Amino acid sequence: MTIEDRQYRLGVIYVALSALAWSLSGLFMRSISTDLATIIFLRGIVSGTATLMFFFYLEGIPRGLRTLQRMRGPTLLATLFSAASMISGLGSIYYTSVADAMVIYATVPFVTAGVAFLFIREKASRSTLIASAIAFCGVVVMLMDTGGGGSMLGKGLAAIMTLTVAALAVVMRRHRDVPMIPAMAFSAYLCSIVTFFFASPGTATGNDIVLIILFGVVQNAIGLILYTFGARWIPAADASLLVALEVPLTPLWVWIFMAEVPPQATLIGGPIVLAALFGHICVEFRRSRGPVPTTRQAGL
Repeated sequence: MTIEDRQYRLGVIYVALSALAWSLSGLFMRSISTDLATIIFLRGIVSGTATLMFFFYLEGIPRGLRTLQRMRGPTLLATLFSAASMISGLGSIYYTSVADAMVIYATVPFVTAGVAFLFIREKASRSTLIASAIAFCGVVVMLMDTGGGGSMLGKGLAAIMTLTVAALAVVMRRHRDVPMIPAMAFSAYLCSIVTFFFASPGTATGNDIVLIILFGVVQNAIGLILYTFGARWIPAADASLLVALEVPLTPLWVWIFMAEVPPQATLIGGPIVLAALFGHICVEFRRSRGPVPTTRQAGL
């Protein structure tokens, strides 16, 4: 097995695990009683601190500080896209049903493939396109039973989340030699800054605080760290296809633990999406790939 094969497989595992962590968002959002702005504000502080602590543990304080001093455009772009995806993602779940938000978000592999081709000329593999098409069929089935319900604001936020997640995947792939963990930490802090004047931390109960800490560490910080490590080793379209694991899993956890029953069409379309994703993983794991092109070789 080549180094490129090992990197790809590790990348797939890390991104898939990040999607698993992120799929807990609906469960936390339904369990916390305080308002949206307060949730985002407190979670950002917890998640940003946890991510930054991990960064300094990994790099050491002197080297970590030097890395922060060298932060430039790509890191700032990743920070903005990550923060926008987090705010819009939580907002979409807050203002509409989990199933509605995830159905819109399921288009992210197609959006990412288009953005990656337009900006970095990275073409999705044939297996990725086939898996995306099958996953889209599952999304179409899930859309058949939305019945126009849910807030238009929530659905609009889900569309923004889709665009910003696609942009983030492309930035990370394009600048895979740039340390991006600081960007993930600062994006969490940016969420707190944006919601500072709207948050009411005093309204959070003791139970809310415990859940927000778990929300920030388990769902967000760990998810961001895993995604940061994995996304640089696999094509942007593949990363977004794997992140689409959130689509069936997020309403599933809410259904199991919170009794928020998804539409019947979601129960049919969800397994189609899962089958496409796991089929793609199996195919790509068995495929040998050549050396990863350098930035210069890729014309970037």
